[in-house]
Amino acid sequence: MRGPSGPMVNIWANVMHVVGAPARATRRLTHAQGADRTGLGRLIELTAAHSAGDALVTVALAGALLFRLPVGQARGQVAVYLLVTMLPFTVVAPFVGPVLDRLRSGRRYIMAGTLLARGLLCWGMAGAVHTSDAVTLFPSALAVLVLSKAYNVSRAAIMPSLLPADIPLVTANARVALFALVSAGAGAGLATGLSAAAGPDWVLRAAVPLFLLCGVFAVRLPRHVDAPDPEEDEPRPRWRALLGLGPDVNRDAGVNRGPGARPGAGSLVGSAVGEAMGANAAIRVQSGFLVFFLLFLVQDGHLRGPGPTVALALLAAAAGVGGLAGAAAGSWTRSRSPQLTVLATLALATVATVAAAFVFTIWTAAAVALVGAFAQGLGKLAFDAIVQREIGEEVRSSAFGVAETLLQIAWVSGGLLGLVLSLFVAGPAGLGVMSAVLALSLGRLLALRRRRLATGAATA
Repeated sequence: MRGPSGPMVNIWANVMHVVGAPARATRRLTHAQGADRTGLGRLIELTAAHSAGDALVTVALAGALLFRLPVGQARGQVAVYLLVTMLPFTVVAPFVGPVLDRLRSGRRYIMAGTLLARGLLCWGMAGAVHTSDAVTLFPSALAVLVLSKAYNVSRAAIMPSLLPADIPLVTANARVALFALVSAGAGAGLATGLSAAAGPDWVLRAAVPLFLLCGVFAVRLPRHVDAPDPEEDEPRPRWRALLGLGPDVNRDAGVNRGPGARPGAGSLVGSAVGEAMGANAAIRVQSGFLVFFLLFLVQDGHLRGPGPTVALALLAAAAGVGGLAGAAAGSWTRSRSPQLTVLATLALATVATVAAAFVFTIWTAAAVALVGAFAQGLGKLAFDAIVQREIGEEVRSSAFGVAETLLQIAWVSGGLLGLVLSLFVAGPAGLGVMSAVLALSLGRLLALRRRRLATGAATA
């Protein structure tokens, strides 16, 4: 039996070199600074693949539910979708987080289960999109959203156990986010082309093997991400108390701050987490507002400039660049004060929105979208580091579950505000309203921080 000829061997070798060189370069980046020894590199690669799958699902659903509708009908569909997307998060906060806290010894298998289940749901959604079966499509889409958030909560909770000695928490979170954003962008581009060529149902079918493979790789994460399950008599956190992310978090959950913690330290920690949560919530309100306010301004023809397709592409590109810049800034910074980083991102978003309200064009709209995405990305990285550093492992998943819920509610609230204002006001007035919301939030958080620091100095 003859083997392949010389030219065919050379062609195959060239193809493998073209494909393998970027893969090897990516592996060097994900495994740098000891990330290969602790397992952080594997988590980065897994989360990047997970984000690509989420991008496929998002593009497929957007193509099936939004962009095929007239503008007026699309507004109604978007409003319903925004309200319905809040429902799964009533599950994430009170149930998913505490369950993950109680089953710490099976974290790898929980993460794998969320991925495998999403693969199966994508197969069902593909059939529902093909037959326009809304009864199947919407519940499946909501289940995919819940499972995606459950994965993110688990991933954030295990991050400290995979942290190399040379990488601070903010940098590690940023590295994960940066690769996830790049992968999501590549997935979205691929999904857009596939959707145009074969339809959104085939995009969902393409997501099936990706999620199934991710589930297999999740089980192969290092075993030390699985912590011992809590004892039966260990105090269980009350999710209603965790909703405040305030002074009662550590006390009610039985978090041990260590023998060196002075009296009152728990209250200061709770307040710091609450302030970071408030800043991120304000930025999420702006993010949701910009998405839908600018979208419908463009579709209604109220934003002068290039055609609607070019304008939407420009705004999307600006938001993507801003998100990447936020992740890159987080990966480069070694700041020991993520609280200040969170407040700085809110201040930056406020200034950019005020400036765009006074000079409103397609270019200033793109600029505020870029700055808003930058603030959202960097602010969330700093917030995650605060929770990972200050909240004990026994309630960390619950805290992240509460955070995901509140941030989603903030984003939906901003989206509904943008949807409503796009019916009645022009661009400058709408951005003026958002500027006032951000300025009031920033002023309140600065006052709270000043009071907290003064209380800490008095009790020291």
